[in-house]
Amino acid sequence: MRIAFIVDPLDHLKPYKDSSVAMMRAAQAAGHTVFAILQPSLHWATERGVCAKATRLTLLDADHPWYAEGGSAIEPLCAFEAIVMRKDPPFDMEYVASTWLLERAEAEGAHVFNSARALRDHSEKFSVAEFAQFAAPTLVARDAERLGEFIGAHRDVVLKPLDGMGGIGVFRVREDDPNRNVIIETLTHDGQRTIMAQRFIPEIADGDKRILIVGDKVVPYCLARIPMAGETRGNLAVGGRGEARPLTPRDFEIAEALAPVFAERGLLFVGIDVIGDWLTEINVTSPTCMVEVKQQTGFDAAALFIHEVEAKVQKTEDR
Repeated sequence: MRIAFIVDPLDHLKPYKDSSVAMMRAAQAAGHTVFAILQPSLHWATERGVCAKATRLTLLDADHPWYAEGGSAIEPLCAFEAIVMRKDPPFDMEYVASTWLLERAEAEGAHVFNSARALRDHSEKFSVAEFAQFAAPTLVARDAERLGEFIGAHRDVVLKPLDGMGGIGVFRVREDDPNRNVIIETLTHDGQRTIMAQRFIPEIADGDKRILIVGDKVVPYCLARIPMAGETRGNLAVGGRGEARPLTPRDFEIAEALAPVFAERGLLFVGIDVIGDWLTEINVTSPTCMVEVKQQTGFDAAALFIHEVEAKVQKTEDR
């Protein structure tokens, strides 16, 4: 198959840890031809439909360089057997526009993973509301008084923007924090921006667990991202340490309840975050941690993902 990956600029990717690179390598190892597409090149024209500039890649064993470029050409997305959308947030209007283009490409016959509509419909923060039975006490609001009342009720909370990633803009706020009001004002842009507040979960000290779901299958290992000293955020991007572990019974309970729902909606690869016994986020745009899990356990989630892509494409073609 010819598989195109929509990614950030290639020189921004970190081959030693990036799940997108792991997917590309797994695709090549499975005998597929790999292409890279950058978001700005996506376009629609009446004559050809949704197209983009696609660059042929050969994945190398080394990390520097980790690829060699072949030829590039403007091609319709439906000319590829599969399109893998792996553009990182922010989830801004340009990201939304990309999902519109990808949804049109799907109508023209392209196979897009994750599904364009599912990407657009699933807020990585707010989608926990659908599975509130697994979530810690949470509030999504922009009203300062309401947020203040939530902090007062739970005494120790985490505030975060709805469109962030990698721990950016995440604050732990206690009831008696003298900066409480200014933090609320800053995150909400003086009441103009909706944010999420969650009761602080002390088990973060033992790690923020990233659990991977591929198709309807739950990867049996998580990556517990353990905060560095003096931090409350476990994100690897802010210095957290990743430790692969077998899933607990509670982890399986949450993930196995969510997996069939995601698969039905066209979300082929999802990373859910669990702290202690609580679901905190559902990551659908470009979840990571495949590389660390494979390095520490041998479980190859990237190869499983490519296998699921192959099965989905074959199932569609057999209809």
